[in-house]
Amino acid sequence: MSALPPCPKCNSEYTYEDGGQFVCPECAHEWSSAEPAQEEEKLIVKDANGTILADGDTVTIIKSLKVKGASSMLKIGTKVKNIRLCEGDHNIDCRIEGFGAMQLKSEFVKKL
Repeated sequence: MSALPPCPKCNSEYTYEDGGQFVCPECAHEWSSAEPAQEEEKLIVKDANGTILADGDTVTIIKSLKVKGASSMLKIGTKVKNIRLCEGDHNIDCRIEGFGAMQLKSEFVKKL
């Protein structure tokens, strides 16, 4: 009896083969035996123009934004260097000079 690979999504050991595909009964994930065992789901974040962003990119703010708890606003054209992408509503983590650590929505930035 050959050992079947565990599910790449939830690591369940209860996988079975169905017509050349492997199936996980716990999370309903299906994959072929030709695919690599570990598939990574990448986070895809797009800026206001539809350009795909990546960790470490430099972006500019395309709309003046009010900042909660701050007396001033983030002005249009502010350059933000070395962004980090994250899950959630505000999907960009960054550090802005004069403001500090902050989270931004990708719809308000443009990649340089």
